[in-house]
Amino acid sequence: MFQTLCRTGGAVLKHSQRTVPTLPVLWATQAQQRWASSLPMNTVVLFVPQQESWVVERMGRFHRILEPGLNFLIPILDKIRYVQSLKEIVIDVPEQSAVSLDNVTLQIDGVLYLRILDPFKASYGVEDPEYAVTQLAQTTMRSELGKLTLDKVFRERETLNTNIVHSINQASDAWGIRCLRYEIKDIHVPPRVKESMQMQVEAERKKRATVLESEGHKEAAINVAEGRKQAQILASEGQKAEQINNAAGEANAVLAKAEAKAKAIRLLSEALAEQNGNAAASLSVAEQYVSAFSKLAKESNTILLPSNSGDMSGMVTQAMAIYGSLAKQSSKKIECVTPVTPEWAMEKSEDPAPPAQ
Repeated sequence: MFQTLCRTGGAVLKHSQRTVPTLPVLWATQAQQRWASSLPMNTVVLFVPQQESWVVERMGRFHRILEPGLNFLIPILDKIRYVQSLKEIVIDVPEQSAVSLDNVTLQIDGVLYLRILDPFKASYGVEDPEYAVTQLAQTTMRSELGKLTLDKVFRERETLNTNIVHSINQASDAWGIRCLRYEIKDIHVPPRVKESMQMQVEAERKKRATVLESEGHKEAAINVAEGRKQAQILASEGQKAEQINNAAGEANAVLAKAEAKAKAIRLLSEALAEQNGNAAASLSVAEQYVSAFSKLAKESNTILLPSNSGDMSGMVTQAMAIYGSLAKQSSKKIECVTPVTPEWAMEKSEDPAPPAQ
């Protein structure tokens, strides 16, 4: 019973090992089945579809490549060995792990776009073109990621894609395949690295907010200081203009007072020169004396009075005497300044004028 169970288990295990191949074997088996299932039979008259190339062998040796359209083959001798599609082929590159320059393990997958340019090289240069290009893309991706740090991987994805395409094309030229572009789909980082990146982003945002806030305070302080400066300048200019206007007004007032006083003196002198001028002057002096005497002891407690303050006529006589003495002195000065006319000039002026002709 036990031996029967062991034999049955061994048979099941062998069957499972045969039916479940590994990944490379499965990839090669699917590729071989795809190529085998897509090979058409030799029916003498063949119609090749557009954007396809059929590689024909005659007696096991390469003969020619059938172009799209009507073609004729010899039965039994000619055999269609490969069918190559000239369309753009999209290959999904499986997810793989790679280590960056700063020792961070990344999980990256991508998409590869390629096209077959030479059907002969693609058929006889490599066993499985798609599988070969996929493996080349994975190895190239690992080598390129090892040259960059984590931050540059996210910032320079376009540069990384370009470098991968360039490296693939250098190796795939011998296979008749041209890699058009390579795009990275997803980049997965470890959870701890992701948390540190989030903390770094938050710190950077806080730093930017602090810097912006400080710049706002700085600009506000500058604006306030500039406003105060402008206000002081305007105030000083206003005070300057006010002082200039006040000085001009005072000067005009002094000139007006001087002109009025000069006019008053002129009128007074003319009035004194007229008849009864002395009597009018005596009357004016008497009125001023009475007015000044009435204001005594109103503006100050200290009073200085002459000995004869009650003798109004004596005060008027004294004032007129002072005025008369001053007038005499001024007349004497005028006589001294007046030029003397010589006698010969007077005689010449007495001669009669010659008669008119």
